[in-house]
Amino acid sequence: MAGFFSRYKLSLSRQELILVLITIIWGGTFLTVHHAMKFSGPFFFIGVRFAAASLLLGAIFWRSMRGMTWQEVKAGTLIGLSISLGYGLQTYGMQTITSSQSAFITAMYVPLVPLLQWIFLGRMPGLMSWIGVLLAFIGLLLLAGPSVGSVAFNVGEIVTLLSALAIAAEIILISASAGRVDVRRVTVVQLATASLFGFLLMLPNQESVPPFSPYLMWSAVGLGVASAIIQVTMNWAQRSVSPTRATVIYTGEPVWAGIVGRIAGERLPAIALLGGALIVLGVLVSELKLKRKKAAQEPAPLKCDNA
Repeated sequence: MAGFFSRYKLSLSRQELILVLITIIWGGTFLTVHHAMKFSGPFFFIGVRFAAASLLLGAIFWRSMRGMTWQEVKAGTLIGLSISLGYGLQTYGMQTITSSQSAFITAMYVPLVPLLQWIFLGRMPGLMSWIGVLLAFIGLLLLAGPSVGSVAFNVGEIVTLLSALAIAAEIILISASAGRVDVRRVTVVQLATASLFGFLLMLPNQESVPPFSPYLMWSAVGLGVASAIIQVTMNWAQRSVSPTRATVIYTGEPVWAGIVGRIAGERLPAIALLGGALIVLGVLVSELKLKRKKAAQEPAPLKCDNA
């Protein structure tokens, strides 16, 4: 077992270490969002949260906004749409499930990606991807706590699972535009877009503007600052960190969310904790790649070079 994992690089670059710190901040936001749902509808909160984030970064980077390109507008809009759907659906789900459950279900986006690539792009997942999907799916069943003899997810769990698809799209889009856009400008655009779509989604959800609440205001501002830090850091770091490495690092996010939730008094049943652990294990396994041992079968490369 030690020999198997020794094949994978465990050292972290500066960018990867910062992403690890970001997962701690990210994991801690789940509990705040969960409590904010007592005072606001999900999409209004998303709109205010990302409005605060975009205004903050816009004030910091206003000099850089003059050089905006069409490519940056396009990339920021697409990323912003995926952010609003991902965070919006996730927040909607937290009206009926705990923050710990939400965090673990959200992590399903990693093992789901290979399946989506197979369905839409015809790329067959590898063995490790299939094992990861199986582990994560079993974990999801245990975490959701289906009734005996049937599989029954509630609305919150289903909506949160859908949010995982949107978050996967966000990470893919960030990687696709990395290195070709200005991080500062595209981050402001994506946060402003996420805010706009959040407010627009209030209409189909029949939300109204909630009465003023100090907790709601400070939660939105605080999470706006956190979102600004998270998004600009992801855009910066993923210029040199591959999507595979990034998603493995993001696996720590539901773990931190579970720790924060437990400190705050959330007590998931043992079977649900086992389910969460299986989801995290499935995420990690799905990103591993088997390597064939060629060195023992092929002549030393130096002999060929000297021929």
